[in-house]
Amino acid sequence: MGEVVKNKLLTAFAGRRVLITGHTGFKGSWLSFMLHEAGADVLGYALPPDKDRNHFSLLGLSDRIHHLEADIRNAEKLKSCMKEFQPEFVFHLAAQALVRPSYQDPKTTFDTNIMGAVNLLEAVRFCESVRSLVFITSDKCYENNNWVWGYRENDRLGGHDPYSASKAAAEIVFSAYARSFFSDRKEELGVASARAGNVIGGGDWSEDRIIPDCIRAIEKGIPIQIRSPNATRPWQHVLEPLSGYLQLALGLRDEPLSYLGAWNFGPSSSEVCTVFEVAKHIVANMGCGTIHINESDNNQHEAKLLQLNCDKARQILGWSPRWDIEKTLTFTAEWYKEVNSGSDASDVTRKQIADYFG
Repeated sequence: MGEVVKNKLLTAFAGRRVLITGHTGFKGSWLSFMLHEAGADVLGYALPPDKDRNHFSLLGLSDRIHHLEADIRNAEKLKSCMKEFQPEFVFHLAAQALVRPSYQDPKTTFDTNIMGAVNLLEAVRFCESVRSLVFITSDKCYENNNWVWGYRENDRLGGHDPYSASKAAAEIVFSAYARSFFSDRKEELGVASARAGNVIGGGDWSEDRIIPDCIRAIEKGIPIQIRSPNATRPWQHVLEPLSGYLQLALGLRDEPLSYLGAWNFGPSSSEVCTVFEVAKHIVANMGCGTIHINESDNNQHEAKLLQLNCDKARQILGWSPRWDIEKTLTFTAEWYKEVNSGSDASDVTRKQIADYFG
């Protein structure tokens, strides 16, 4: 265990049984590592990590936690796994998480994000040990009207592209389970959905994401290709929403009726910036790289403006972002620089977690 365990929020999970779906992904690997470092007994359920570079493998998480490679679409496997492990906390992150691939294979996106969610909720329904469920979807679950103000938790759900539509549908499925089945256990089981903006940070090599695209281009010595330079997103470091999920999970366990419903986790509106500005920050922090504007000429819809209103999390949960966009991008670039220079990814990740919670 490292410095991470000194934090009160994290140490609250010491000795607790935690199941995380999607633990081989970007956010899931950060969450799994953080909870393991804090002394939690973690079981991860997900597809194998990407064959190329990935945060999960760099951290050696398969040797640190209970690692189960399985598909969220396998309902019986998931139900059996949960029944055997008997978790107290469940964090659901497993998903097909990208917009552009959802156009290429919409069926897999819907199968994973909707029926996978049904399978998870069914498994929780029949597992009496669960006291807290944080059901993570996305900020893209909102019907995006390109408003200049942030979306609130009670705004209309919807989606133009298959990914966004699948996340809106998953929210509706979650709400149905919360009202139809979990209401009978409302004194002993807290359930909530969490919607986070675009997360960035070290260890992400996914396709069609601005930070990994920048890092790959810089490493290859080629210009960074920007499709939509003026599109804005609620960029935030991966540790920001994860800290919110952890606070929410504890609240759901201790006071189930007080924390039910949907929760937004994102930066303040003053921290929202464009894709082009993010790329410029990364180039400056990495100390090299060039940018080429390559406006998309396809017909695939991509939202140009999106931000969240997080007043509910601030006022009720007591959560607020710790790092501004400058610090977020600096820590992100530093992670890649240090790891690419030979530093151990576990040490770099552990240090950044300690810096965030310190």
